Amino acid sequence: MAPAGKVTGFRKEGNDWFCNAGLPSDISILVDDFNFHLHKFPLVAKCGKIAHICEESLEKALTASLDDFPGGPDTFLLAAKFCYGMRMELTPRNIVAVYCAADYLEMTEEYGEGNLLSKSENFLHKNVICNWKDCILALQSSDPVMQRAERLQIVNKCLNALSTMACTDPNLFGWPMMMYGSLQSPGGSILWNGINTGARIPGTESDWWFEDISYLSVGLFERLIIAMKTKGIRPESHAGAIMYYARKYLPGLARWHCGQSGKARTVASFSLTPAAVDQRVLIETIEKLLPEKKGKSFCRFLLGLLRTALILDVNQTCRDSLERKIGMQLELATLDSLLIPTYSDSNALYDTDCVQRIIGHFTSSESRLASFSPLSLDLETSPSSQPLQKAAKLIDNYIAEVASDVNLKPKKIRSLAEALPDSSRSLHDGLYRALDIYFKSHPWLSEKEREELCNIIDYQKLSIDACVHASQNGRLPIRVILQVLFFEQMQLRTALASCLHVLDTESAPGGPGTDPTDMAGQIVQRDGWASVVRENQVLKVDMENMRSRVGELEEEVTKIKQEMKRVTKSHSSLSSPHLVSRKIGCNLLPGSVDAQPDVVNSTGHTPRASVEKARSSRPSWHRRSFSFLG
Repeated sequence: MAPAGKVTGFRKEGNDWFCNAGLPSDISILVDDFNFHLHKFPLVAKCGKIAHICEESLEKALTASLDDFPGGPDTFLLAAKFCYGMRMELTPRNIVAVYCAADYLEMTEEYGEGNLLSKSENFLHKNVICNWKDCILALQSSDPVMQRAERLQIVNKCLNALSTMACTDPNLFGWPMMMYGSLQSPGGSILWNGINTGARIPGTESDWWFEDISYLSVGLFERLIIAMKTKGIRPESHAGAIMYYARKYLPGLARWHCGQSGKARTVASFSLTPAAVDQRVLIETIEKLLPEKKGKSFCRFLLGLLRTALILDVNQTCRDSLERKIGMQLELATLDSLLIPTYSDSNALYDTDCVQRIIGHFTSSESRLASFSPLSLDLETSPSSQPLQKAAKLIDNYIAEVASDVNLKPKKIRSLAEALPDSSRSLHDGLYRALDIYFKSHPWLSEKEREELCNIIDYQKLSIDACVHASQNGRLPIRVILQVLFFEQMQLRTALASCLHVLDTESAPGGPGTDPTDMAGQIVQRDGWASVVRENQVLKVDMENMRSRVGELEEEVTKIKQEMKRVTKSHSSLSSPHLVSRKIGCNLLPGSVDAQPDVVNSTGHTPRASVEKARSSRPSWHRRSFSFLG
């Protein structure tokens, strides 16, 4: 047999490989669909597996098949070149496959000092594990041989090395872990001929590794994040890496993230290729990795992830978990991200059932989540005070937005409005606005259905402007309008009483023997505010006139109540709003105008005329426009 030094190389003819050694082949190795025509001596001298095969066979021309060979024909060609003493280059891209092939062929020290297995192990520890870029490349190339690489602890070693480097300040490393450029290390230090000068480049980012790990498969990414969490990575970096990875492979999430993302660093020396990702598996994996934290951008990301999960029809457990995590920080959500379209067979435009479940998680959550640090990834914190009030305002706006859906049932509106406790709303103006939009979009609702929906409003919690608008709103039932008038009068009386009390206190004598005229003179002499005194006196007279008018209003409301009781007892009590209006001396204008609500006209000396008269006589600070409807 020709010595190995005379081997000039290998040539390929179709699916056959031949060794240019000058001697005929005496052994054929079949790897997948490729046949390698080689020689026994150099293979037996290095490979324990082939040596055992040759010992068991007495044939001179042996044919052996290597099933499930790690790395395939390309990796076996590298191992064959090593056996023949030819030059073979180990790289971060092939080290995992070569390592596994050497283990498969049993190329240990027993069959020659410095055999391929020990050489591969040394290269892995000295050249790959200590280098960020090479570690990423090695992990990315390990998918085809994952099972054997797991057994040899190659994957765990790379993951532990990456997690340690990601959790450590990159400026502690004297050599650049990545080749982002010829003059800069990932920590921002300036390099000169590969030497760290210690000089810093302004604007160093802590997310320098987000782009790199996004090239890993979902399984490896999950294991790396778990390893980083074990090493004590900061929660905001933990969440930032997950969000970056999800947005890379779920393009629809881009619009649901308003913060800054990690900058893509595609360099020729790195040249990674994106992993093949199953989006449904990705969402189910991402959901398990998400930290139990909260922030505005993070909540927006969760809602976008839930929307995508509903489109891809992920498993119910994943959807429930996302809804729970959103519900625990509902006060940080925005209206546009909460408007989730219906992806089922329902006729409704929006998935109100999903939002109602989220509200349920919000009200039932006993413990509040900790917030992210405000210094990272635009994951802003929100003040912990008044989360219930913020959520109520958001839900009121949500109901007003979905109220224009003609397929939305009254029961759903009521269940959404009653999902939050009464203490969450100091004012019911938002609920009134939502119901008015709903009545406008559903003119076919019966009087009973309108009254039932109006029962969710506490009219004592309506502002003066809301009461003014409601009292002129022809879309409301007549009973509701009368209730609004009553509470409007009560609010007006309370406001006037408080104002008069303040004026009485300001004009009260300073002492038992003090004359108001003398006191005013002292004020004029001391401060020169004579005009203030005169204005206060005029205002007091006006308030006395207003107090008398309020008394008239009280009498009119009492008469209205008595008339309503009498009409209710009669046979045709509430058969028609026009009948009721005639009995109490009011005429209703037919029809309504969209831009302005229906106004009840008055004839003669009626309660309505008194209300309008009182309203026209109010001071200017009562005459404010009320813009509930556009």
